[in-house]
Amino acid sequence: MQGLTRQGLEPRGSIHWNLLAPSLVESAIRHGEGHLASGGPFAAITSPHTGRSPKDKFLVRAGAAASDVDWGAVNQPLDTAHFDVLLRDVQTYLGAAPDLYVQDLYTGADPAHRLRVRYVTPNAWHALFVRNMFIRPPASELPGFEENFTVLHAPEFQAEPARHGTRTTTFIVVHLERRMILIGGTRYAGELKKSMFSVMNYLLPKAGVLSMHCSANVGPTGDTALFFGLSGTGKTTLSADPERALVGDDEHGWSDEGVFNFEGGCYAKVINLSPEGEPDIYRTTQMFGTVLENVVLDPTTHVVDFANQSITENTRASYPLEYIKNHVPSGRAGHPRNVVLLTADAFGVLPPIARLTPEQAMYYFLSGYTAKVAGTERGVTEPQATFSACFGAVFLVWPAAKYASMLGERLAKHGSRVWLINTGWTGGPYGVGKRMSLAHTRAIVRAALAGELDQVPTATDPIFGLAVPTAVPDVPATVLRPRDSWGNPAAYDAQAGKLAAMFRSNFDKFTGAVDGRLHEFGPRG
Repeated sequence: MQGLTRQGLEPRGSIHWNLLAPSLVESAIRHGEGHLASGGPFAAITSPHTGRSPKDKFLVRAGAAASDVDWGAVNQPLDTAHFDVLLRDVQTYLGAAPDLYVQDLYTGADPAHRLRVRYVTPNAWHALFVRNMFIRPPASELPGFEENFTVLHAPEFQAEPARHGTRTTTFIVVHLERRMILIGGTRYAGELKKSMFSVMNYLLPKAGVLSMHCSANVGPTGDTALFFGLSGTGKTTLSADPERALVGDDEHGWSDEGVFNFEGGCYAKVINLSPEGEPDIYRTTQMFGTVLENVVLDPTTHVVDFANQSITENTRASYPLEYIKNHVPSGRAGHPRNVVLLTADAFGVLPPIARLTPEQAMYYFLSGYTAKVAGTERGVTEPQATFSACFGAVFLVWPAAKYASMLGERLAKHGSRVWLINTGWTGGPYGVGKRMSLAHTRAIVRAALAGELDQVPTATDPIFGLAVPTAVPDVPATVLRPRDSWGNPAAYDAQAGKLAAMFRSNFDKFTGAVDGRLHEFGPRG
């Protein structure tokens, strides 16, 4: 009770403090929050919200954040008066809940840069989700746990825009000065994870640590690799390599000592998941303690139909990091020898691999390119370019140039090699060509990380200026030359020119914020 008093709560119901997975699953099933799937995972439905609500995320404009934050469409301001009213209403709502589940967890595997976070939620399965996703302190550290950040989660509470200053009934409100997050009006568990990422994206750069939306793994010789990429580019899939130990699949810091995971779990997309294509991730979906979001179960057997998109294409699995056999228990690793920028180019014109100069690395990192394919959203009939600065613009708090500058300094200091890898289409755009073979992409990544391409001659792409290796073991030469894989080279040239123009147009917004010469290292035109 004393701990919740600090959160301004006066609970009238039962409080369940730091329950383990079995007790949380029992409670969730008893209260009708979801079902057990075949193999043991817990399956929950979050409709009508089956993804994040970025337009409903706000930061409170107060204290140092008022001048630090890059205010705009991503970081929408909320005034202190509205926050105070919303906080009181959320506290009252949670205080009346019949059950509250509290989890005390760490964000950040490096003790020098970690947060001690207290999560409070009325749902057992959401408590299990955060327990999976963040770092679980040893039992010996719980009695003296003193939080320095609080998350109050009220998924069924509906905000009143006129009263609370929100856009809709849904809200994700971060108060950096008071070290508190309020989440309500949505059951989608990803908000609990990503809102904390925004917090780390603010606090760590102030401490001289680069926060990154990337996965990380370590090879047998101790070489660390980072994988940047937006959803659908293969960031989680490629980092879960049985030959390399997984540090983490999504969010990391890069300090003077090396790389560290923010989390203690993984949050993998599982649409069309198969044991053949992604055996390590598939295995976690057959294990007790895993949380499955918005998957479809057979009504009789409760076997998951991973191909079924009737609820959403954004089906997810949340599981502890140790469910991946080959992982790094400490969540920490050395400075990266290789940095991989992933893109799923639905225009079908980027090469499957290119080695980047330091200047190109900065350019493509700031661009953060991938593409939506036709059919994924209403009205999308042809590939649409998506540019998300630093491969995570919706989570950035400072101006993007700050993160890019920090990355450039670290790449120069540690001599990291940088690769641009296209996991998208070849032989034509989406609808004409085909998706890059996962086997080919894995062969490309393994060759790059092993240093097998360091001495391979390269050819310069005439439009994008990229240095493309002329040979990669187990990958056909035509795959390495996108123009050769198209039936109509002139159509390739037109499509490549179209995408190059999009790159240049997007980069215009960084004029004045970064070295003015950087635009020279993008596509030519």
